[in-house]
Amino acid sequence: MIRSFIKQVITSAYLSFAFRVYLGCFFIYASLSKILYPAQFAEAAAHYRLVPFMLLNLVAVILPWIEFVLGLFLIIGFKSRTSVVVIGLLLIIFDVMILINMHKGTPITCGCYDIVGEPIGWKKTLENALMVVFSVQIYCCDKPILWGRLKPAIGARSHVATAQS
Repeated sequence: MIRSFIKQVITSAYLSFAFRVYLGCFFIYASLSKILYPAQFAEAAAHYRLVPFMLLNLVAVILPWIEFVLGLFLIIGFKSRTSVVVIGLLLIIFDVMILINMHKGTPITCGCYDIVGEPIGWKKTLENALMVVFSVQIYCCDKPILWGRLKPAIGARSHVATAQS
């Protein structure tokens, strides 16, 4: 009985919705300062010494917008499976970059939020790993309830509008 309840909770569409909103808000928040200050984000990314120098400016301009759009898509439930796959891959890449720099002993900050960010370490790695788990749950169990219910309502309105014309 308890095992059944736990399975229901873990596979719940409501839990997926909560994770979608959380990850969406997280990625939108993380992208905002990077969008406003791309030069500082490029500098933070350069400290990792893993992105080729020639690509730093391109990454600093494009990556925050990708994070913003993916976060927005997750919140509204539009293409949530595709968005969560890309977000999961980004989180894994970020974790690998952090782990490489932790192994090297490089004393840098993550550059995640307010450009300054927090120092890299196990806390950030575990936070990203937990968000990867959220991503897997969303991928496996999400049913974009809101978006699915809006489609028929929008279609019904357009039929009513054309019938009244």
